[in-house]
Amino acid sequence: MMVRGRALLLGDAVSTDAIIAGKHCRTADPGRLAPHALEGALPAGRRLSGRVIVAGLNFGVGSSREQAPMALKAAGVQAIVAGSFGRIFFRNAVNVGLPVLRCPGARKAVREGERVLVDLSAGTLRCGRGRRVLDGERLPRFMMDILEDGGLVPHTRRRLPHGKA
Repeated sequence: MMVRGRALLLGDAVSTDAIIAGKHCRTADPGRLAPHALEGALPAGRRLSGRVIVAGLNFGVGSSREQAPMALKAAGVQAIVAGSFGRIFFRNAVNVGLPVLRCPGARKAVREGERVLVDLSAGTLRCGRGRRVLDGERLPRFMMDILEDGGLVPHTRRRLPHGKA
């Protein structure tokens, strides 16, 4: 599974509160969450569509709100690459079908706006027009299956008799 996009660089300890403020979490409607994704962390009008977030350590630390990865995915974020993730955010991202890759050192190696290629199957990040390859941590097969199916709900439906949940 490969994901392409332009890098959006963020720092360390980006909390779920910074990803989506609690006041917007009264809904689970991705379309209503998307306009508020990272609204306090980025300049107004900054687009997330087609971006691969490349961050430092502890991305998604804090509250265990499923709306954080849901908002990013709905806003068009293609994947998130970080040195490390908040444990619950990481699993919630996989569950909603948002690709994530642990890749130490990625934040320092990638430039803002640079085109990147995330190869989840290999656990790598390519940047610098493919000349630089950074090794990350490959996801276990069961997580790859969930991502390839578009998230945990479609994954589960696919495996139930007649696709009914």
